[in-house]
Amino acid sequence: MAEKSIEINGLTKKYGQHVAVDNLTLSIDKGEIFGLLGPNGAGKSTTILMLLGLTEVDSGSVKVCGIDTTRHPLEVKRKVGYLPEDVGFYNDYTGLQNLLYVARLNNIPLEQAQKTALRTLAEVGLEEEMDKKVASYSRGMRQRLGLADVLIKNPEVIILDEPTLGLDPEGVKKFLQLIVELSRKKGITVLFSSHHLHQVQQLCDRVGIFVKGKLLAEGKISSLAEQLFSKNTFTLEGGITPMDENPNQASDSLEEVVNKMKRIKEVSLVEVDKDHFVVESKKDVSAELSRLIVNSGYGLAYLSKKKYGLDDIYHQYFQEEEKRI
Repeated sequence: MAEKSIEINGLTKKYGQHVAVDNLTLSIDKGEIFGLLGPNGAGKSTTILMLLGLTEVDSGSVKVCGIDTTRHPLEVKRKVGYLPEDVGFYNDYTGLQNLLYVARLNNIPLEQAQKTALRTLAEVGLEEEMDKKVASYSRGMRQRLGLADVLIKNPEVIILDEPTLGLDPEGVKKFLQLIVELSRKKGITVLFSSHHLHQVQQLCDRVGIFVKGKLLAEGKISSLAEQLFSKNTFTLEGGITPMDENPNQASDSLEEVVNKMKRIKEVSLVEVDKDHFVVESKKDVSAELSRLIVNSGYGLAYLSKKKYGLDDIYHQYFQEEEKRI
């Protein structure tokens, strides 16, 4: 059984009548990159504050690295690195000076801090910029320095709260790659909180969908898709065209072809828009579809199985939650 870095049971937080986090139960394995996905105001940041022992828990329990965050918040902070969406630095200090200051705050001996700071700055790609004042740093450089701040105390867990806001696409790509490399290399557990679906899909081993304080679903993207779309596991998309050599000699009309598609066993839905069609079924019927189309005097321009991405999964769960309210 995998060792757990984060264990949350029945966690609830209210602000007056507003329930910010509603009976959250979640566990994250050691070395895993977990994505907490949800819109702004979903309760992600409140959950993070409770994980860090920075806000009181109304009910439930939180353990990070086996430590109760309510009873021993300082011990948790020694093991956890936290990178908020907007990191503050001393702009008149260089990158290296800022990092050494953070090391002193964490009671790291000076000699050790200097070695660790140089190594960490190299790891995050700031080796050549470490002697420049932070006032001259770009947004991407500041975020990488923030990641170095987090890493300087050799944490077991890193919590990243919307860390890519304000970065350009190339900066986002490099930052996400850096997180994966560092997590795999050092065995660090990462909790990545974001409302950007494609970033979570790129980065995370598992994902939790968080809406209005509730965890609607969690798991690997493939297993979430299977659970959500299990009624019709296979969705085939294709293009149908008349034969090039004699486009007017199709033996069946397009309407007749569609009706034949619907009569294939296990097919539950057929939708056609001009030359594009979508077929949903409980098994893979690509061979039967191909044969039917060709035998009806048409050409098959393409045929592919649709793969459900995080965007499909997220919006489906979100719609189902809206229907229940």
